[in-house]
Amino acid sequence: MLSKRVVACLDVREGNLAKSVRFINTKDIGDPISKAKEYYDDGLDELVFYDITASSDNRNIMLDVVQAVAEQIFIPFSVGGGIRTIEDANRLLWAGAEKINVNSAAVTRPGLISECAQAIGSQNTVLSMDVKRVEVNTACPSGFEIVINGGRKPMGLDAIQWAKQGAALGAGELVVNSIDADGTRDGYDIDLTRQIAEAVAVPVVASGGAGHPDHLVEVLTEGKADAALVASMVHYGDYTVSALKAHLHERGVKVRLRF
Repeated sequence: MLSKRVVACLDVREGNLAKSVRFINTKDIGDPISKAKEYYDDGLDELVFYDITASSDNRNIMLDVVQAVAEQIFIPFSVGGGIRTIEDANRLLWAGAEKINVNSAAVTRPGLISECAQAIGSQNTVLSMDVKRVEVNTACPSGFEIVINGGRKPMGLDAIQWAKQGAALGAGELVVNSIDADGTRDGYDIDLTRQIAEAVAVPVVASGGAGHPDHLVEVLTEGKADAALVASMVHYGDYTVSALKAHLHERGVKVRLRF
């Protein structure tokens, strides 16, 4: 059995570490560069960096911040925000990213996924999905809808079907973020995560809602996720990465520990 991963997420706005609840009331809460080093030193498995307003502002990602973070860590580093072309993806790789995350632009132009997969490899191409619960309807029979541009634009696209399409186009990993759970610390959306994990053959990273170590246990077992993304619970100092991994180990979840 492969080890499960703990992934920290840095949402960055204008160079500052930021956090929101359900994608609204975003607040600047610190320095992403120092946090990246802190989590790396504490045994983090992987870091995800999102420039959260690049797509909605129709601009490119802040490469200087990406490079500054990359210089602090020596673990897989995944970056997203405002990626529209292969050139955008390559610039991120040159700045120090190992993986690139496509989201909004891939929804409006799905061919971007296959272009990236062919150019830099499926293993380096991640599809991030921002998902909101809706009433079951013809367009969204699962009751989960894709929303883009930082939660601002519902697309009338079923999340389960989009996950399947994204994987078929070459995405080597999916990050599934529940807008409803985001920042609440009430737990991941287990149903959403499980449905997508069962629908695709690529790794799934659960995102949105982590507030207690048992939430990670639940999503990595019942939710069938390959990795659990955390933000608020470590950003605000409630838990450390090493404590989370120790808890997972104690609960029988296979993780990489430092001895």
